[in-house]
Amino acid sequence: MATSIRVVVGIIASVVCVLLYTVPVLTFKRVIKEASVGEFSCLPYILALFSALTWGWYGFPVVSNGWENLSLFGTCAVGVFFELSFIIIYIWYAPREKKKFVVLMVSLIMAILCVIVSFSTFTFHTHQMRKLFVGSIGIVTSMSMYSAPLVAVKQVMKTKSVEFMPFYLSLFSLLTSLMWTLYGILGRDPYITAPNSVGCLTGILQLVVYCIYSRCKDPPKTHNDIEQVISKLEAAAATLEDTNGCKP
Repeated sequence: MATSIRVVVGIIASVVCVLLYTVPVLTFKRVIKEASVGEFSCLPYILALFSALTWGWYGFPVVSNGWENLSLFGTCAVGVFFELSFIIIYIWYAPREKKKFVVLMVSLIMAILCVIVSFSTFTFHTHQMRKLFVGSIGIVTSMSMYSAPLVAVKQVMKTKSVEFMPFYLSLFSLLTSLMWTLYGILGRDPYITAPNSVGCLTGILQLVVYCIYSRCKDPPKTHNDIEQVISKLEAAAATLEDTNGCKP
């Protein structure tokens, strides 16, 4: 019974997670339309790619016992496709310095993945030890991925604008974390449960920040804006005085 429920939860988690992967499509449609990445950072997509690759390997039968984590593997395969697509688009429209950084980061995570695959395949000879090794690394990658949106939260609090933190991205991030947490609990898999529990907390934080700052329709006036207003008022007053002085 528990196994059947876990399969159903895994399917639901996969559907929600795929929806999460598709949310940035709107962002990258804008990037393509404007032919510029603007202030958007590629770091969240790089971390998401690394996480998808790591957990995809975790769900593969070499690490997991058979296809016990088929839902996880299939979802990660779709995630790798989307994240690679977003990164390629970002590289295409990014300025030269950002391109170098993204290419360097992607090359680094691919090299790390090769080490993880080789080490877990040839050094450990039981599924339990392989899950311990890859799952521990997966926890770290997931923590990094879930902490990446905190950059967007900081940007929102700084600019008083939710432009850089789409609502549906935050919503589906929370729903995905909730479903994978339940999936991990049902399978008694701490490597899946632990990082997604943290993802639930960061997802709730993002939604709270979004609700607070989505009410700020107009950007706050800066010190320079106030100085410009004062200057215009002084100029208008001076003009008025000159006009009054010219009267007979």
